[in-house]
Amino acid sequence: MQWLAPQEPSVVLVLVLGTTAALYGIGCRRVATSTLSSVFFWGGLVSIYAVSQTHFDYYAEREFFVHRIQHTILHHVGPYLIALSRPGRALVAGMPASLRSACATLVSWPPAARLIDTLNNPVAAVLLFVGLIYFWLIPSVHFVAMLDWPWYRLMNWSMAINGLMFWNLVLNCYALRPARLTAATRILMMLAIIPPQILIGALISLTNREVFLSYAICGRAIVGIGPIADQQIGGLILWIPAAMMSVLGVITVINREWMKER
Repeated sequence: MQWLAPQEPSVVLVLVLGTTAALYGIGCRRVATSTLSSVFFWGGLVSIYAVSQTHFDYYAEREFFVHRIQHTILHHVGPYLIALSRPGRALVAGMPASLRSACATLVSWPPAARLIDTLNNPVAAVLLFVGLIYFWLIPSVHFVAMLDWPWYRLMNWSMAINGLMFWNLVLNCYALRPARLTAATRILMMLAIIPPQILIGALISLTNREVFLSYAICGRAIVGIGPIADQQIGGLILWIPAAMMSVLGVITVINREWMKER
């Protein structure tokens, strides 16, 4: 059971994930939802919980490559699966009428609408997605974030929220305020985030000195993996799996457009 116990419980995260799960479960009883969509949604939600609120988080604090797996799931895999399920209709249907009305009013409020439109701008979305990866991997910033709990939580929250924003945008899944980007634009956005991820992954993987020092201070959890090997594996995770998520996204968009035309 210790593997299911979080390193540091987050009541806020549990409430957010629990509320989302409840709304989706209620919504699925009110609107038709395919089994496959439900599998994608629950897979994404559970994966985010698993890397944040189980003993996995203990290893993420003490091994760079485990931390990169954590962020790949928070920023890529989990949000991609949730967006792939297109949960908007079910989530909205699961809301009480008052909450549904409040959300609709909020997204149509001019300041909120302008902010959403700015964040949905293709250039802004790509820069924010890549910029967060680079920002949290600045050695001095990463050092503080891994040793200071408020910064650590801010880092993980920012990655998960931004991942949901980006993948919902490129897979065109917004329910209350669709971005209405063309398929070509969304494909270009996913292709645009590949080179920067490959670049930073290669730089980290090919370096011969220890760059991220916080893991030595926290104490490494896996015997037999030295700091350089740890960095190399972490760099490869940035280099290959994270970039490959864009390929899956592009295939998803092409498949949906092809199915639309049939």
